[in-house]
Amino acid sequence: MELFIHHPYLLVPLIFIARVADVSLGTFRTILIFRSRKLLASIIGFFEIMIWLVAASHVLTNLDQWYLALAYATGFAVGNYVGISIENRFAIGNELIRCISFNRDILAGELREAGFQVVSFDGDMGKPHPVELLFIIEKRRNVPSLIQLIKSLDKTAMYSVSDVKSIYEGPDLLPRRSLSNSVSMLARKH
Repeated sequence: MELFIHHPYLLVPLIFIARVADVSLGTFRTILIFRSRKLLASIIGFFEIMIWLVAASHVLTNLDQWYLALAYATGFAVGNYVGISIENRFAIGNELIRCISFNRDILAGELREAGFQVVSFDGDMGKPHPVELLFIIEKRRNVPSLIQLIKSLDKTAMYSVSDVKSIYEGPDLLPRRSLSNSVSMLARKH
């Protein structure tokens, strides 16, 4: 510790790393709270604040060392980016995919065959333009493969993706999707 007192510039990488860690945890914790994961968010919050206390105390006791404040602020900025990247890697939660297909009665059946639970409605954009509106709630980690499948089945389809905070899955009316169904469906289309 005495080494840091005589050479505070050695604290720069430690403060930066600590700040990246605590802000990453804070960003991840905030997203977990939004997704109603209270226990895990609380545990992460404990470690987040412990790291923050150590980093902040070193900066506050050395306010005359401008480079420590710079390391602290830079760690904050990088920590936000890292925290979002970590959360994207875990892909916690569900998303609602709304899709409009201009090829009525094709896309919904193919997606169901692939194992996705699809609710579809017939519609139109005026008499000569029939459409099919599809709603699919899917785990976030599966959404990229679902979007890829939609694009491969119907290149003209339009879709939007929204976050879903909570869902009631209702009665088990449709079979659940399996990985083998999705892989075989993609293989057949290519």
